[in-house]
Amino acid sequence: MTETAPAQSPGSETVIAIRDLHKSYGALEVLKGIDISARKGEVVSLIGSSGSGKSTLLRCANLLEDSQQGEILFKGEPVRWRGEGHHRHPADLKQVIRIRTNLSMVFQQFNLWAHMTILQNVMEAPVTVMGRDRAEVEERARHYLGKVGIGDKCDVYPAQLSGGQQQRAAIARALCMEPEAILFDEPTSALDPELEQEVVRVIRALADEGRTMIIVTHDMKMARDVSTHVVFLHRGLIEEEGDPDTLFGNPKSERLRGFLSSTMGH
Repeated sequence: MTETAPAQSPGSETVIAIRDLHKSYGALEVLKGIDISARKGEVVSLIGSSGSGKSTLLRCANLLEDSQQGEILFKGEPVRWRGEGHHRHPADLKQVIRIRTNLSMVFQQFNLWAHMTILQNVMEAPVTVMGRDRAEVEERARHYLGKVGIGDKCDVYPAQLSGGQQQRAAIARALCMEPEAILFDEPTSALDPELEQEVVRVIRALADEGRTMIIVTHDMKMARDVSTHVVFLHRGLIEEEGDPDTLFGNPKSERLRGFLSSTMGH
């Protein structure tokens, strides 16, 4: 038996690992060989200019997009592929569903069902996709809606909520799946600044609880406050990465210095 690190030490288990990931749309190469991982309890923030590949990376991690090359491992289990290059697709649909339900995604535009109440939105996937007991899921859904501060909004429809409330409902929906990790794709960028803070507070509370998260964000203050590790992407490659104090306080790369002065200098 090979010698390994001590089992069960905090953060020892890698929830998601991406190795040498390549993604292109036709001739446009968006990701050019990315390595990134999130261990249990880590909060990894992805920062970079528009078009740097951040959201694409997140969508590939959650198997919403097919990548052309590289490995994606969930808790050490590699995604199985068939075909190569632009013909490469996941080989096992059951594996895809299992991984996707364990990597809950929170989108920029909330993606709530307009015809369902907030409670129904939060309950939908655990009941219909996972076949969980409805009464048990309802109890859990109400708990998470309370946790994100909208427990009194169970019976209203998304259109009756502010953007910040809708995004908090989307976070409750992700939590109700009881996932191994939550992936956030620009969770505050569609919101007005005062509503943005409601969502940032929820994300900060989740980070304090030790939840595993990967966050694509334009909000440098949030990235600095909540992350254990920050990755700066530039044109589909990792330009610099490290702990937030070093990355924001003493950036080595000229590109990162320029990016931070343009985003934090206002």
